[in-house]
Amino acid sequence: MPVEPLVSEDMKNPLFTFGVIADIQYADIDNGYNFTKTRMRYYRNSLSLLQGAMREWAAERVAPQFILQLGDIIDGYNVTYKSSEASLEKVLTEMDRLKTPVHHIWGNHEFYNFSRKQLMESRLNSSRLQGTSTTSPEDGADPLDLFYAYHFSPYPKFRLLLIDSYDFSVIGRDPSSDKYLKSSKLLRQKNPNEDKNSPTGLSETRFVQFNGGISAAQLSWINGVLQTSDKNNEKVIVAGHLPVHPASTDPICLTWNYAEVLAVLQSHPCVVAYFSGHDHDGGYFQDQCGIHHLTFNGIIETPPESQAFGTMYICEDKMVLRGRGLIPDRTLLYRAP
Repeated sequence: MPVEPLVSEDMKNPLFTFGVIADIQYADIDNGYNFTKTRMRYYRNSLSLLQGAMREWAAERVAPQFILQLGDIIDGYNVTYKSSEASLEKVLTEMDRLKTPVHHIWGNHEFYNFSRKQLMESRLNSSRLQGTSTTSPEDGADPLDLFYAYHFSPYPKFRLLLIDSYDFSVIGRDPSSDKYLKSSKLLRQKNPNEDKNSPTGLSETRFVQFNGGISAAQLSWINGVLQTSDKNNEKVIVAGHLPVHPASTDPICLTWNYAEVLAVLQSHPCVVAYFSGHDHDGGYFQDQCGIHHLTFNGIIETPPESQAFGTMYICEDKMVLRGRGLIPDRTLLYRAP
């Protein structure tokens, strides 16, 4: 019989809680290896692990206010078998059982399966949930170049900001769009390999096709949101599919222009944490400004006998992560003003 985890006073009386899960990558296919043929991926079992996470969240002493899904909800192999819609519906049906809002981030596998237009019109566009504030299109901006990012306040003086890690990318962008053309040029300059998903021989291994970057327009918008949060003395958790700190992940998984993004986040005292997925091994680092960089392990490479999700308990002076399976428990103090 499993041992009931110890429950601290913080976990008994948090301000609010929410669940976090990353890289489910469900597909109704047999197990297979990752891109480098070094790790097993459990495509069907990822749905079972999701079901287990939903059951545990439903049984929490304090019900999660929402779930943060950090991207790659279904695997790109679904395209091969023409099962993208069916697989997505199967995963969302499981999430619906919790009857809790789910905030979705878009990763590379979302763009392997669907176009941006399809995603904007789908249930994975959680910017339409009640209480969210989305981006405002700039006058004259090309609709093909708009990004998917929004923020919301789940509790007074706290805010979550979801950003678009594939704003500047060759996947998910219309080949005729300005951002696609610029991204394609940059990728060719940084990665001379015929296979743009290969980092072989690269001095900057993050410049591969399955990554992306944050455009100047989105950085400006992020900066504006954080300026308002600074003035309002809020604490902000930023979340994106791709990590932005080299010490929190394998360098191959970094955002293309991570240094620019990091500089913006570190310049705002309101930012207390950055959550990401993409690197299935997970990672953690607290930077020199006190921002906690949490990279959550991927469900897709989690063995059937284990787990990989967490519950965040938000308190006045700290965040407490109760991890399951591969994800360790952590107590994360907020950065000093």
